[in-house]
This record gives sequence, C-alpha cells and structure tokens, in this order.
Amino acid sequence: MPHSRSRPGNLRPCAVSLVRYGVSLVPWRYGRDGMYGWIWRHLPGNAWVKALLSLMLVVAVVYLLFQYVFPWAEPLLPFGDVTVDSE
Repeated sequence: MPHSRSRPGNLRPCAVSLVRYGVSLVPWRYGRDGMYGWIWRHLPGNAWVKALLSLMLVVAVVYLLFQYVFPWAEPLLPFGDVTVDSE
C-alpha cells in the first residue's frame, strides 16, 4: 500500500520521500555505512579508545594538510592575481 501524506497518523512524510530518492534514515540499512563507519570498525579498543584515536587521526590529517599540502598548492592557486586598480 502506498504511503500517503494526507493519511491521518502519518508522522514522517519527509522520510518517505527521502527513501524514495535513495536516502535512508539509517545509513547502514543496505550495508553501506561509508568511510567513517569503516574507519570506526577497524580501530582497536572500546568506544573511548576509538574516539581518542579518531581525534588523533583528525589532528594528524589537519597537520599534514597545513604543513605539506596547502604550501604545495598555494603557488598553483590564483589568489595573488588581483585585478583591482587604485586611482
């Protein structure tokens, strides 16, 4: 039976329309939990250890980005080429 928006007692009409477009309220419903779920499952320890390791991973990625990736990419970006003339 199709789900109707006007039916009394319909608590989540938006959720039904999202599922129709392939968006699920529970991402692991169809076996897809994404990259972060994969990382969480593969980290050792209980939830507190995993949270601490996740925080350390985020800090390490931010450090690598600011120390190596952004300085490498800066000359390639056009932020220094301004065309505003002064009178």
